[in-house]
Amino acid sequence: MATEEPLKSLVEAAFRDRELLRSPAHEAAVLRTIEHLDQGLLRVAEPDRTPEAGGGEAASSGEGAPHKWVTHAWIKEAILLYFALRGMSVMEAGPFEFHDKIPLKRGLDKAGVRVVPPGTVRYGAFLEQGAIVMPGYVNIGAWVGSGSMVDTWATVGSCAQIGRGVHLAGGVGIGGVLEPPGARPVIIEDGVFVGSRVIVVEGVVVEEEAVLGAGVVLTASTAILDVTGPEVVEHRGRVPARSVVIPGTRPKRFPAGEFQVPCALIIGKRSEATDRKVSLNAALRDFAVPV
Repeated sequence: MATEEPLKSLVEAAFRDRELLRSPAHEAAVLRTIEHLDQGLLRVAEPDRTPEAGGGEAASSGEGAPHKWVTHAWIKEAILLYFALRGMSVMEAGPFEFHDKIPLKRGLDKAGVRVVPPGTVRYGAFLEQGAIVMPGYVNIGAWVGSGSMVDTWATVGSCAQIGRGVHLAGGVGIGGVLEPPGARPVIIEDGVFVGSRVIVVEGVVVEEEAVLGAGVVLTASTAILDVTGPEVVEHRGRVPARSVVIPGTRPKRFPAGEFQVPCALIIGKRSEATDRKVSLNAALRDFAVPV
């Protein structure tokens, strides 16, 4: 990121004082930042596995040492400034007409990605070679890794980070976040399977090779309860690596009485003894997880 320091300084200055957007240098810095996002040269958030590294928020990857996901607030500031710079325009893609500020991503063939009509990927999002977008949606600032599929009617919100070899099944909703700029986006790490109609929002981290069964809803405040041992272990904002998760409820008392409130239940782990594909199939079968 050191090579981007001039861009960072100009973007941060323009975000503090919007009048600076009238300056060609500051406007060019915003446009160049979004161009670099689109090309995958920059990411809104990225993993930092060095223990001494500062910034970001802690997450863990697998059973190894914890690492951090670092959120680059200045890049989200550039996205917000880009909206301010852009005017509304009519765009056409075959029989489809759009009226928006942000153009569609181009050069998909050269990038080696597959986007099935009417799948939509906005400029400023990055898809690694081999990624597939069915008739779903990928918003600006998002990053989708190689071998991952955004299935039909699944959405990847602004700045969300989707790892490699991830499957977002039909109707999945991955939340986006632009404000506040320092807020961590939703992060789905490598090898995760996200079942149909799952919702993941508010900066939740789903760690490597986890399986989320159909209908799971994860917010920053959702209780994620590991019920595989003699005592319940509670997590919030993070699904541990290789966990198999299903929707659940637990009782909570209110002034009007006791009611069942949603939670998520960790009911097992994917096996380490097999590769990802075999492990996933085993997890779905052994724990009878609906997808």
